[in-house]
Amino acid sequence: MKKFFLRSLLVVVVVLSASLVAFADTIHLKDGSVIRGQIVSFKNEQFTIIVGSGARGRKSRVTVYMEDVESIEFDSAGSAGEDTSNTNVPGSQPVYQPPVNTQPTNTQPTYTPPSPTTTNPSAAPTFFQINLRVRADNTSNGWTNSGLVVRRGQRLRINASGRVSLGNNRFATPDGLPNIPDRDKLMRNQPTGGLIAVIGDDNDDFIFIGRSRDFVAQRDGVLFLGVNEGNLSDNSGLFDVVIEAEALGGNPR
Repeated sequence: MKKFFLRSLLVVVVVLSASLVAFADTIHLKDGSVIRGQIVSFKNEQFTIIVGSGARGRKSRVTVYMEDVESIEFDSAGSAGEDTSNTNVPGSQPVYQPPVNTQPTNTQPTYTPPSPTTTNPSAAPTFFQINLRVRADNTSNGWTNSGLVVRRGQRLRINASGRVSLGNNRFATPDGLPNIPDRDKLMRNQPTGGLIAVIGDDNDDFIFIGRSRDFVAQRDGVLFLGVNEGNLSDNSGLFDVVIEAEALGGNPR
């Protein structure tokens, strides 16, 4: 069994626990996947969703692009800022559906995404920023969830700083330590203790980030970050990471 599967186990547990929440909005994505959580905001054509069970206080924030959404079932009135004062059908549930050209006949409150504005195809892409800290220890099986749902073809710029302890009086920057052998690290040909990433929790397509990396995503999924080392149990410290992701409507490169 691949080691990344062990690191991903906690992520799967969190997702499963989120599906058992009694009151949650249900977001159906166009790729067939389903997210259950609480939609807390809609800004820059992106939904922000709180996912997770409150049993242990573990919740994560996930960002989903509007155009990736097939439909949304709002568990309670006002989940995404809609006015539900006209809904009088007992047991009815607000539902988001992509807008159509005909006049809607559904009396349930619906969310209608704003019409896309005309953009200059030659204009440079715009980016939004996410700041987070990546732990070097084995908390959450060694992976920090960025909360960003990446789309294939989306450009990402990641910069990192700081220093972490790898145990035995060894310290590493995000670029890692190239002369430290480690047969158990996830990227054997990359420096030990360096900052790495993966898109999705179901693959081993790891990406070495180091101090700085500018790249285009090759698949869809949540972005996770971690440290390239096999034994994380004696680690401490964290990296400060700034993620700049191409905004919806930009020009992928």
